[in-house]
Amino acid sequence: MTVNRRPSGTHHGDLRNALEQAALALVAERGPHGFTLAEACRRAGVSVSAPYKHFADRDALLVSLALRGYQEQQRRYRAVLTSAADPADQLAAFAAAYVRFAAEERALFDITFLAGLDKGRHPELAQAGAALHDDLMPVTSRLTGAPEAAFGLLVRVSAAAHGLALFLQQDMLPGTWNTLATVEAQAALAAHALVDQLAHATEAEGHHADRH
Repeated sequence: MTVNRRPSGTHHGDLRNALEQAALALVAERGPHGFTLAEACRRAGVSVSAPYKHFADRDALLVSLALRGYQEQQRRYRAVLTSAADPADQLAAFAAAYVRFAAEERALFDITFLAGLDKGRHPELAQAGAALHDDLMPVTSRLTGAPEAAFGLLVRVSAAAHGLALFLQQDMLPGTWNTLATVEAQAALAAHALVDQLAHATEAEGHHADRH
């Protein structure tokens, strides 16, 4: 994502966007906890009183960006889910897309998952996360009839993709393994492995039930 480091003089006509762009630039430099609302104002070239027309405090600005992050994830995940018919392949595509989102939209990823925003105070964040869940649960439900098992599979695939995304961000993989393409492939492989693991466990349970 290209972040404008200093909006042009036209920002007075779009103050909200100017402040969001400034915050994204600061997050990219310092992380979601590394700036104040006043610094975002200075980066945007507006007075420190200007943001209160749109954002009550720094968290409100971050919430707006986190919602943008959820929307961008939903757009990406929905697109890749239509690229395959088999549910295992759909989960693999989702896992790879998760890694790519984290790499290409680093600031949005950090705000969405690492800013520590209170979902109790901002229920719209929980609603946005639930919308992703609602898009993906039908996929895992095609692989297992039990809702608990379907949810567990979604959690495991998401956790694997999240961990790999962080590995890539923090250069934790050695040499040529620490590339976006390689980590995307690993995320897809992990998703397939988790689907196979569930299938084998279900089959073993069926054999055990048959013996009794």
